[in-house]
Amino acid sequence: MSMDRSIGGFVTAPRIRIVEIDAFERDISLRLPFRFGAATLEKAPQAFLRVRVEDEKGRTAIGGAAEMMVPKWFDKDPALTPAQNVDQLRASIRTAAAASLEPSAPATLFAAARLNEMETVRRLPGNPLAAGFGPSLIARAALDAYCRLVGLSFFEAVQRNLVGIGGRMLPRDIDADAASAVLADLRPAGAISARHTIGLLDPITEGDIVRPVDDGLPESLEAVIRRYGNRWFKIKLSGATDADIDRLMRIAAVLDRVPDYRLTVDGNEQFGSAEQLAALLARIEETPRLARLRAAIAFVEQPFSRLITMETPLGVLAAQLPFLIDESDDGDEAFARARGLGYTGVSSKTCKGIYRSLMKAIRIRTGTVPGLFLSGEDLTCQAGLAVQQDLALVSLLGLSHVERNGHHYVAGMQGAPQAEKARFAAAHSDLYEQGADGPLLSISDGRIAIASLGAVGYASGPLPDFEAMTPSSAWEAGVLPCNCSIYSENVP
Repeated sequence: MSMDRSIGGFVTAPRIRIVEIDAFERDISLRLPFRFGAATLEKAPQAFLRVRVEDEKGRTAIGGAAEMMVPKWFDKDPALTPAQNVDQLRASIRTAAAASLEPSAPATLFAAARLNEMETVRRLPGNPLAAGFGPSLIARAALDAYCRLVGLSFFEAVQRNLVGIGGRMLPRDIDADAASAVLADLRPAGAISARHTIGLLDPITEGDIVRPVDDGLPESLEAVIRRYGNRWFKIKLSGATDADIDRLMRIAAVLDRVPDYRLTVDGNEQFGSAEQLAALLARIEETPRLARLRAAIAFVEQPFSRLITMETPLGVLAAQLPFLIDESDDGDEAFARARGLGYTGVSSKTCKGIYRSLMKAIRIRTGTVPGLFLSGEDLTCQAGLAVQQDLALVSLLGLSHVERNGHHYVAGMQGAPQAEKARFAAAHSDLYEQGADGPLLSISDGRIAIASLGAVGYASGPLPDFEAMTPSSAWEAGVLPCNCSIYSENVP
């Protein structure tokens, strides 16, 4: 089917065809266990995609994208094992790749991504978040390939709307001319603040460390602040009021030494009702040792299970703090539905799709409802393509801070050959500092320098060494093991 190329009064977007897709993996082991909600992650695979696109002149180029395949976030069904969770994401990649390579007319990058997501979700019904994983990777890699083909940066391609946000695949509530105008006004910054995640198992003080890693990187919250100088933080909640209050007081004792800090709190779907959350907020309000921490809260993220979020109005809670949806943001209409319940924020995550993030920004900037906001949230984005592409996206969206946790739980470009590490370090010397085994994300005074992400391509000069990875040819045979370790338990 031929897609409209006219996207408004500003530009006509080029059309491309995806002609080749290869998928790979690298096993990632965490230096520290990452506890979120009722699950603890110790290792998991990182997916890499290599995509070749062809333009209407027959020219081709390849691009790449990467994302951790994290169990127990996309699908928290306790009946599924971590290996089954990862296989869901592999199935999404396979299904999306098959749909992308089926014979079709060339389409704009936006139209191709939207069609692929819709078709993959149709073929893998039941969980749009998991089904959307593969399409999100393909969309990023295809955009990277197009930018390399024409010699443009990600920022230029989006600002000029060469991605083609418009036409028949644009939701009816977004005006094409207004969308192009918003994109033209987007301006990436040269740096962005890193919002440090405090996982449920993370040591708060040096005295809390039981089994030191001793790898030269910070382990406790105290050490993180000393090394990186963070001013933004994200605290994971367990949903158990007494345990949360005790932990918040220990965190506050450390954070209160930091001048002008701000934070967000993440419920990770752990609260069973608005009343349960209200009880925790009331305890925070009445605890003197939490007065400064309470004043520093910017918003509360996804407190309720996705199974009940859209049937659970925030009520009076919405007047106390801003609330944001994350796991419940599983489709075009999710944020509109959540706004009717009192939510004013929605997350940007590359694993949900870069065009969905851009459409959210367009809706917020062109809408008539005041106070709506977009926030950048992490899914343990790893050094290299994953963290670079996400940083470029959130910076272009105009966000001043972003949750960054991959560098804390995983040291550097794990699994990459030294030559690949050297290429990334040389091309993005502002973004990385040299560690004992290669480049590490560089954070100074709480900020990440990202000017080099304006390179030709989607936020990366070099591409990873795909040939040094495990190829996906074993997926269909079912012999590629899930190198992931996660356990779930009731939080005390």
